Formats: sequence, structure tokens, C-alpha cells
Amino acid sequence: MILGLPPILGLLPLIIYIILAFKEVHPVVNVFVCVLLGAIMTNQPLLGLGGVIAEALGSFLSLIGLIIMLGSGLGAVLRRTGVAENIVNVVMHRIGVNTEAKAVVAAMATSVILVSLLGTLAGANAILAPIVIPLVAAIGITPSTLAAIFQGAGQSGLFLGPFTPPMVTLMELTGLSYPQVLLTAGLPVSVICWVITYFMALRIQRATRDVYTYGADVVRVSDTYVATPEVKRATATFLLTLAALLVYGMIVKGGASYAVVVMFTAAITTGLAGGLKMGEIFDAMMEGCGRLVWLFIMFVLFEPFLAFVEKSGAFAALVELLKPIIESSGKTVFALFTTLVGVFGISGAAVAQAVLLNKMFSAFLSELSIPMGLWAAILLIGSQMTSFAYPGADMLGQMGLARSKDLKSMIKLGLSLVAGTVLYVLVYSLF
Repeated sequence: MILGLPPILGLLPLIIYIILAFKEVHPVVNVFVCVLLGAIMTNQPLLGLGGVIAEALGSFLSLIGLIIMLGSGLGAVLRRTGVAENIVNVVMHRIGVNTEAKAVVAAMATSVILVSLLGTLAGANAILAPIVIPLVAAIGITPSTLAAIFQGAGQSGLFLGPFTPPMVTLMELTGLSYPQVLLTAGLPVSVICWVITYFMALRIQRATRDVYTYGADVVRVSDTYVATPEVKRATATFLLTLAALLVYGMIVKGGASYAVVVMFTAAITTGLAGGLKMGEIFDAMMEGCGRLVWLFIMFVLFEPFLAFVEKSGAFAALVELLKPIIESSGKTVFALFTTLVGVFGISGAAVAQAVLLNKMFSAFLSELSIPMGLWAAILLIGSQMTSFAYPGADMLGQMGLARSKDLKSMIKLGLSLVAGTVLYVLVYSLF
């Protein structure tokens, strides 16, 4: 540490990161400032930062950033081939949308499926919104209700897919297999989100039925949508490719890097089946990836940011500081404490939050006999529920896609989901 400062002060870049995140400073600017501060505090030569960043390109966080970018690229291919629209229409019409309750279920199902397949909330719901709005508007669903569905149900899709960034991250951090993470964290948290979102959506619908409506500019569509043979072939190819790669990945125990193969393979096979040329497929992918280059850069910078904090000895000092309190409190208090720190104490990219939580508290796992399944649930809830606890980019983004201005209903939904998932951690920790 510079000037012989105590190691605990190495947490200063982390504190500044959290403050700037809540002030909605651009994430790349935020992390870059913290990297510079961390380098200065740990006596790193600033001219050598290029080498540090180059090394960070091979880190796990950079890989996650790449996976997120490729998910957006795959989404662009699905949009161009008509596969996304076909999946939405099949699900919506199979459910038979003729009542408000069925419209809520159909919108929830399509959002969950699309998000889990693409691994991105904003990208999937951006594809879904223009297709589903005319269908649910015809039943009388309000923008407030659809916004709640998009976030409450849609985000749970990230907790299900084997190649989504949160699930890949949890498998890497805990060492658990996909089925283990799914059964202990992904599926239980998703079920809680579905149940709460369904009943909250119906409640919001009753409260906003005569207050917020979709205007006359929304074109009411009929049930006459028919997918072309090319679209049907591309859809079948996409689903079969994804299923085959999932089974193969589980057999060979493919790690995080396997998701990159999945994204490229699914995009290429789907594009070819949909009649696109190879050049057109990669043009679509690069167009989709381009929207999230900033996120990839942020994850690259996040690696040296955490490395400098760790190099200062701050995490070790924090462990020593908290050790007497946590050890005397037991497993349940530790589980609740770490979850709440994640939800309310740390803001930023959810994957980065999970990595940060793991860095801060994983040293206590063996001493308190914390099962890895419980730790996976803590990391998932602690990192993902922040977007429900505060009106941040995810919440406002889903409101925008649904054309809603009703922030009050979203906050009520978000706090209900936070309470339900934290209660799951409490119950899990008692066994």
C-alpha cells in the first residue's frame, strides 16, 4: 500500500465503485476510475496498466463479457431469420390468449423462454415487446402489468439456461454442475419469481385497468400469423442444435468457454437453415455484439480492479475484521448478512457483483460449513435481486419496452421479489 497505509483502506476503490454505481455514472467510466485509484494505492506503475489489461483479456470475467456479447449476436440472427417471432407466436397461441389471466401467463412464458435461450434480459424482451404488445393489448393488459411481467418473469430466464451469464458464473465460482446449480438456486428462485410475479401482475392489472392503457397507435393483430417454411426450418434447427449442444456439454462437462461454442454454432446453423449466407450471419452477429461492446470492456477492466483491491490485502483484512462477528453468529446469520449485502450494498453488473461477493466472503464457507448449494443461492439472489430493489437500468429498461411510466408498481413488485427470495435463503440455511 502507498505510504504504508493500512490494508483495510484498500477497500476505498470498492466503496467509490458502489457510490458511483448508485449515482448512475457510466459503468465503464466508473470501473476505469477505480482501476486507476487501485493502481495508485498499490504502487502500480500507471504506464504498465496496458500489460495488466492485456492479461485481463484472458480472465473469467472477460469470458463472461464475451458470452454476453455473443448472446446479443445470436439474438440478432434469430430476429433476422424470424425464429424469435415464431417462438413467441407459437407460445402465445398455444396458451390460447382470451382472458387477462391467460395473457399474463402467455407473456410470462414467452419472456422466460426467450431470455433463457438468448441469455440477455434486455435483448430478449426487446425482440419480444413489439410482437407481444398488440396481442396482450387486445385483451386489455396495461403497460404497467406488462412491464412487471417483463422484469419479474423475464429476468428469471437468466436463472435457468445452462449458458446464461449468471449460471455460467455460478458454476465457475461454486464448482457445481449445471443440474446442481439449477436445483439448488436457479429453479427455486425462478419459481418464487413466477408465483410472485403472476399474482402481483394480476393485482397491478386490477389497479391500473382504467388508469393506463395502450393507445390507438398499437395495431391489434389477428391470429393469422403463419410461419414460412424457412422460418419453421430455422426454428427447428435452432432448438435441436441447442438441445444437442446442451446434452453434449453435460456429458463432457463443458466449462464456461463451451458457451462460446454454443453461441457460434447455434447462430451459424440457424442462419443457414433460415436461408442466410455466412456473410449475412456474421454481419447480424456483429451488429448484435456491437450493442454490448461497452459491457465487455467493463468486464475486462473489472478484473484488474478486483486484483488491485486483493493485492492491497483489503479482502484479507475485511475477513479478519468480520471473523469474530460472523463465527459467533452462525450459518443462518451469515447467509442473511451476505445476501443482504449483495442486494442492498453492492450495485453494478450482476455477474461482477457475484464475483465480488465471492471474493469478500468465500473464506468463511468452510469454517461455517456452508453447503455449496446454499452459497450458489446466496450469490444468485445477492447479485440479481439488486435490480429489483432499486429503480435502476434493468427496471427502467423493461418499463420502456412495455411503454409504461408506472414506477410505483415496479417498486412494489421488486420489493416483493426481494422479500420472497431472501426468505428462501433463510429457510435453506436452517437445514
